[in-house]
Amino acid sequence: MYRAPQIAPDQRRGYVVPPAPLYEAPPTAAEAWEQTPVPPTRRKKRRAGWFILRWGLILGIWAIVIAGLVLAVFAYDLPRPEAALDAARRPSLTLSDTTGHIYASFGDVVGEPLRLSDLPPFLPAAAVSVEDRRFWSHPGFDFIGIARAITVNIARGRMVQGGSTITQQVAKNLFLTNARTAKRKVQELLLTVWLEQHFTKSEILEIWLNRVYLGSGAWGVDAAAQMYFGLSARKLNLWQSAVIAGLPRAPSRFSPRVDPKAAATRGREVLTAMVETGAITADAAREASAAIAFPPRSTTGAGYFADWAAERAQSVVATGSDAAIRTTLDPRIQALVESRLATLLDGAGANAQVGQGAVVVIDAATGAVRAMAGGRDYKTGPYNRAVVARRQPGSSFKLFVWLAALEHGLRPDDTVLDAPIRVGTWQPTNFDGKFHGEVSLEDALAESLNTASVRLLQASGGPRKVAALAARLGLADPFPPNDTLALGTGEVGLLELAGAYATVFNGGRLVTPRALEEVVADGKPVTLTPVASTRVLDPDLAAMMVRMLGAVVSRGSGKAAAVPGRLVAGKTGTTQDFRDAWFMGALNPGSPGGLVIGVWLGNDDNRPMAGITGGSLPARLFHDIAVELKP
Repeated sequence: MYRAPQIAPDQRRGYVVPPAPLYEAPPTAAEAWEQTPVPPTRRKKRRAGWFILRWGLILGIWAIVIAGLVLAVFAYDLPRPEAALDAARRPSLTLSDTTGHIYASFGDVVGEPLRLSDLPPFLPAAAVSVEDRRFWSHPGFDFIGIARAITVNIARGRMVQGGSTITQQVAKNLFLTNARTAKRKVQELLLTVWLEQHFTKSEILEIWLNRVYLGSGAWGVDAAAQMYFGLSARKLNLWQSAVIAGLPRAPSRFSPRVDPKAAATRGREVLTAMVETGAITADAAREASAAIAFPPRSTTGAGYFADWAAERAQSVVATGSDAAIRTTLDPRIQALVESRLATLLDGAGANAQVGQGAVVVIDAATGAVRAMAGGRDYKTGPYNRAVVARRQPGSSFKLFVWLAALEHGLRPDDTVLDAPIRVGTWQPTNFDGKFHGEVSLEDALAESLNTASVRLLQASGGPRKVAALAARLGLADPFPPNDTLALGTGEVGLLELAGAYATVFNGGRLVTPRALEEVVADGKPVTLTPVASTRVLDPDLAAMMVRMLGAVVSRGSGKAAAVPGRLVAGKTGTTQDFRDAWFMGALNPGSPGGLVIGVWLGNDDNRPMAGITGGSLPARLFHDIAVELKP
């Protein structure tokens, strides 16, 4: 059998075996490392290293992805910083008295936005010294401060220090809530980074100074300067700047309005911090510390008046506007009214079962309300008995009966019969149960004779005529259409009744009690529409009425209200079973600066008092207030 010759594979089909190289290069280090026999133990370590490296990379990638997702979740409802810088706030309303002192504020009080260059240099220096000493150098986070705070807190066993920087405070207070959650903290960190990237340090400090909360509704240093010192932040001195810079830690506790002593102590702590940072010298700190002195705190908060004035402001200030209003409130008279009312209620009033009282003081010529106490204590309840409450005025309503008689043609020296009278089943009597026969109108008013009042009402056109006259003088409440009106059986408010008396005391020009003197809304003056000085009474008749009201005080039921050497006129009022007691009077009636003082005493539950008439405690309270007022 034939066998084909055997041909090597590399010689088939013309394949030419390449000549062997004359020189073969030695293997590289990598090739040598690969060709080197590896012991089993090292091979395992090498494989473990590759395993760790590979899974480390994988886990790192996943960590980055997860971190991104977490940040996305936290940033999902993150406020847009640009918009938050102009975030909405409650419109502010500040009320100042006749001296310019702010005694009440509503909403968020924000002052003028100021640049660092507008401020005295020690104000931003004080803020940095006490709040964030490394503010100018750290990247938004003060790790040294955080470490120090942690150390101090651990040592004290409680939270006594925080590590937040001014930038973090801006991020938290301007953009976020105070919720203590991890989400809020992460968002704070994100916003802190954003602030540091988009603003200079000076701009961040300006934002903080203009937006930080400083107590009493004041936001920003200018509002605080106005609130506590009555001046622009531009004019703050060193110790005032230190006091304001010390407020952010605890605005309510360190507020000069709340606790002047604590505010002064905190201010001195800030001065010490300024010395430590080199912002001021030790001598300057000692001098400023010695100068810290707040004006005496007002004994009145004027809460009742503030609420009433704020309500009046709604008709002249556009919704959403910031407004500053100078009101008619006289702080000296207000403090006097509150003090005397409290003294009476806590002393003689308590013994006579008098639970509440209200007082108003009105300028008879202009209707400007100078003081208002709507109850024993505003803090225990804001119910304003001077404005809201409606009570029977008793004999203080006889003003309108006698005025109707004068308009009907009678005169003070004319006589009226004081004798028993019956109207249907009703038979009124005098307080003392006695009758005096024919008496002059002046004497009948001085002694507050009830039967004479009923006869005058009947002779002057009846209850409708008297009710219409009362409405003409400012009393808008409905009155009973029967003869009992002669004894004040309708219901009135103290403020409106005082306004009606003021109309008589100023010569017959209608008085509408008012609270607003000047209004500035959104930085622009608001023109107040003047109340028309309408004459609603003949001046001669008004003068006759003042003469008869003077007799009430000089020799009648209101003698307890007399002030030696001063002209006083007024009328007492007492309702059935001593449930209400009034005195409505005027000091220096008819003269410039004449004041009407209206007093009501009683109980909210309509309980009878222990024999209190308008000529007793109400007249005495009028006297105690009037005697201390300037002539």
